[in-house]
Amino acid sequence: MSEVYFANLHADRPSRNIPSKIQQLFERARLGETFQKDDLVAIKTHFGEPGNTTFLRPQYVGAVVDMVHQSGGKPFLTDANTLYVGGRSNAVDHLNAAVRHGYNYPVINAPAIIADGLLGKDEVEVEVDLKHCHTVKFGAAAQHAHSILVVSHFKGHVMTGFGGALKNLGMGFGSRAGKLEMHRFAHPEVDLERCGGCGLCARSCPQDTIVVKSKACIELARCIGCGECWVACPNDAIGPQDPQSLINIQEKIVEYCYGILKGKQGRVGYMTFVVDVTPHCDCPAWSDRPVVPDIGILASLDPVAIDQAAADLVNQARGIDGTRLAHNLQPGEDKLFALGNIDWTAQLRYAEKLGLGSRKYKLIELE
Repeated sequence: MSEVYFANLHADRPSRNIPSKIQQLFERARLGETFQKDDLVAIKTHFGEPGNTTFLRPQYVGAVVDMVHQSGGKPFLTDANTLYVGGRSNAVDHLNAAVRHGYNYPVINAPAIIADGLLGKDEVEVEVDLKHCHTVKFGAAAQHAHSILVVSHFKGHVMTGFGGALKNLGMGFGSRAGKLEMHRFAHPEVDLERCGGCGLCARSCPQDTIVVKSKACIELARCIGCGECWVACPNDAIGPQDPQSLINIQEKIVEYCYGILKGKQGRVGYMTFVVDVTPHCDCPAWSDRPVVPDIGILASLDPVAIDQAAADLVNQARGIDGTRLAHNLQPGEDKLFALGNIDWTAQLRYAEKLGLGSRKYKLIELE
């Protein structure tokens, strides 16, 4: 059984403010033991798509960076470029987005480095020989860093049910070729009765595979399965052709985690912020309302346990009326499934099977 440490968001005095709680979590979860003096420590986070306003606050990440400095490490912020066309599809735009969102000096005392380089091609390829992938391709900076701290914003996701530590690590560090491999075969279909012909899906498609006359039509032969059209559609008229493809993408993400963690045993730690739990990830250029109240912060050395604990805390919360959470509002009901009818547990089951961690955990709340 793994240990997951939890801090609520009550802050009534300087010694109990959020930065001090992040410091306590860092120490109690022994995150400082994942690196040695002068080690290069990759802080894997998500800078937020331009236009999005619910990405993780840089002040939170800055508190983690300060702890790495105090423990003798040399931290740098990092993420890999996106597969879709947007504000983070190359390193220049990506770094500009990071700066606009406060991920720079003096807010955070660390530089930002795009893990897969200028155009998403600075990658390493690691052999895994697993169910879906023979090799995995991810940003070279993840491989070359001595240690990794995965600092995640927990929220819903249109393809995986939720995005937490596993998705932040696996999909987040994937190079363009890696992200393409993970999304492959997750092809969408259009519900013609619900389609309003607005064209938002066509404008969001990085491959120009969608034509809209009175209704949207997708040229599947050129579709890369990125899911941008699903997120863009205001009528929920676009979804996967085959629900099994959503299981496959979760399992591929886990296989990427397996490859990234290979050779880094004991050198990776996790901190997850269960705040601004929106229906979608931080990749759209907009933010929907959170579906539950802000809950708190988690820290662990186990990515499976921390994701399971975050999901449990969200599902134990009372859902917020008037959001995209149309049902399962009561405490104990599955909020994550209600967002998209996705079996979000697939990633956790598979990660546990591959030995990446345990779904059984002990939640230890800070006093």
